[in-house]
Amino acid sequence: MIMKKTTLLIAFLMTIPLWSQQQISLTECYELVVINYPLAKQGALLEEKNKLELDIIKTEKLPQLDLSAQATYLSDVIEIPIPNSGIEAPNNDQYRATLSVNQLIYAGGVINAKALVKNTALLTQQKELEVNLYQLKKQVNQLYFSILVSQERFDLLVTKQEQLQAKLKEVRSGIENGMVLPTSDRIIEAELLKIKLQFTEIKLAKKSLIETLSSLVGKEISSSVKFTNPEITTQLESSISRPELDLFQLKKDEIESMDQLLSKQNYPKLIGFANGGYGNPGLDPLKNSFETFYTVGVKVNWNVFDWNANKKQRQSIAINKNIIDTETEVFKLNTHIELNQLESEINKYSEFIETDSEIIVLRKDVLKSAESQLRNGVITSSAYITELTNLYEDENNLSTHQIQLLLVKANYNITKGQKKL
Repeated sequence: MIMKKTTLLIAFLMTIPLWSQQQISLTECYELVVINYPLAKQGALLEEKNKLELDIIKTEKLPQLDLSAQATYLSDVIEIPIPNSGIEAPNNDQYRATLSVNQLIYAGGVINAKALVKNTALLTQQKELEVNLYQLKKQVNQLYFSILVSQERFDLLVTKQEQLQAKLKEVRSGIENGMVLPTSDRIIEAELLKIKLQFTEIKLAKKSLIETLSSLVGKEISSSVKFTNPEITTQLESSISRPELDLFQLKKDEIESMDQLLSKQNYPKLIGFANGGYGNPGLDPLKNSFETFYTVGVKVNWNVFDWNANKKQRQSIAINKNIIDTETEVFKLNTHIELNQLESEINKYSEFIETDSEIIVLRKDVLKSAESQLRNGVITSSAYITELTNLYEDENNLSTHQIQLLLVKANYNITKGQKKL
């Protein structure tokens, strides 16, 4: 008994992944496009690039080494005009090899300011990447809900086909009993063939949409997968929370970091240096021999006057900050306009759905009457098919409007920046 229960439990657990693979949700598509879209790979590349650039900046704090060597020949050299002084004139051919070391001691915080610029630039680039991936969600919406429309049309067509097949049996029975015209079954058979063609058309359209969505989300999706209808909650309000707003703020932060860097670039720089070498002559020009030598010291570099270049650069940066403020206002304005349009569409489709539901109730009453009339030979099969088709088309309109309402709501949430469906 225990063995049997264990076997059943294992079999049940094995079927869970199969069930989960038989359907896909809109949220899963959002997650897949953010992970698998080729642009998503830039995130790791940007971090790697920033790390290398920071390493380069850090090298400015390390000693800078410079090795040089030279050999020269002088056409004339200094001679000491003192007889019997014992001081020889230097050689016309002279040689020198030196190693110079420069160590930055103080730079007014320029190096840290450079690192800050790189880090803020990385945050800006990462947010730009997030914005680009976020904007792909509307493409996912369009494809996903188009597939849902195809799926609903297919299901409604199946219902219509089943109704016609059941009616065909009744009509053939009526023909045998002389209650229905002999060719009535032919009309229904022709309609069933038309439905077969519609099935093919819907399948091909859905297959094309699924292939496009698969390419977008970076995952193979089978044509047999069931696309679930999402439950979308929309809060109709004017506040927006889009990643673009964060991007505008990060751009301003990046400009502020650049301004801090410019403010420090004209600070004096204190540099320690040491030179060591070997040559003929050495530091003493009166010694006509190869000698080792060295010098050590500190020096200050200070660009006292740059013709206001630094000041004008900072003024230009301030203008860029104002430009970003303008871009932010334009984005907010356009977003609010789009939200108003989408809200109008939500109201429109909601009204359509109410009217569609009322029409379908009436159509079902008419079809019920037509079924009775066909059964009693009062109307032809063509008249019955017309009423059945009218009901099918109105049910199609209802399901299409319901899915279009979901699409508009999903686009509204994305436009507003709502985190959840």
